[in-house]
Amino acid sequence: MCLGIPGEVVEILSDRQDLAKVDVNGVRRVINVGLLDGEDLEPGDWVLIHVGFALSKIDEEEARAALEFLETLGKAYQDEMDALRDSRID
Repeated sequence: MCLGIPGEVVEILSDRQDLAKVDVNGVRRVINVGLLDGEDLEPGDWVLIHVGFALSKIDEEEARAALEFLETLGKAYQDEMDALRDSRID
């Protein structure tokens, strides 16, 4: 099962405006934000992430509710977090 997981934008990479560093429950990764072209994205914003891409910008309340729900899924959520920890965009 693949899930969309909320992540908080920590940094927009200065040399690659299509990439951002996000934090998902303490796991920090670089993701592609190119699909959000035209969105005013900055540190502190929340995005919904799927397979290394930000699919949409969401508000913090929605992000927190989604994270709480995802944690109830148990193994599926843990598998997705493990995949995120192992992922890299260079």
